Amino acid sequence: MLRVDVTKHLGEFTLSAAFTSEGRVTGLFGASGAGKTSLINIIAGLLKPDRGIISLDGETLDDTEAHVHVPPYRRRIGYVFQDARLFPHLDVRQNLDYGRRMNRLPDDPAQRKRVTDLLDIGHLMDRRPGKLSGGERQRVALGRALLSKPRLLLLDEPLGSLDEGRKVEILPYLIRLRDEGIPMVYVSHDAAELRQLATQIVMLRRGEVTAFGGVKVLTGSSK
Repeated sequence: MLRVDVTKHLGEFTLSAAFTSEGRVTGLFGASGAGKTSLINIIAGLLKPDRGIISLDGETLDDTEAHVHVPPYRRRIGYVFQDARLFPHLDVRQNLDYGRRMNRLPDDPAQRKRVTDLLDIGHLMDRRPGKLSGGERQRVALGRALLSKPRLLLLDEPLGSLDEGRKVEILPYLIRLRDEGIPMVYVSHDAAELRQLATQIVMLRRGEVTAFGGVKVLTGSSK
């Protein structure tokens, strides 16, 4: 369960969001500038809230009154960005292993095979990112995040930089991850995308939550 109740002032913009989600995929929906990325950066620990609490599965990650702020590397939260952010000088195998090594996790060949099979990237191991398609890079980025064994996966518009063909390629893998039971917070301004993937929706407008519930709250919304 993810509980968020925070306020953050960013220049003239104020983010004030509160919700509790038990959904497998919590979709953050809103137009550009609504505060979606700022909110997941707070969940990740990359930004500190000015006020409020964040907890995950009963563990407090932020509590401004109690002066609690768990640093990002101790949160066990994976983060997949829109542009993949793979290391260009490392091959796919080394990129995949980066998250595990950074979190000082023991090598787990069975987990690695399960993730590479799940994302269909086993045949890409010796390639550098520059030799991958946009869709392949995003699948590798997903694999790197999963191999860090996160208890929550944050995805910031992971299909946003892809053309329609690549989006169609990647979406089934994201649905597969959802059906594996991996909790996700998924940022998008594409209502059709969220209808296929999300189990709960947080609608943001100008830094405030305007609706929260099942995908039915997206009724009438479009890209």
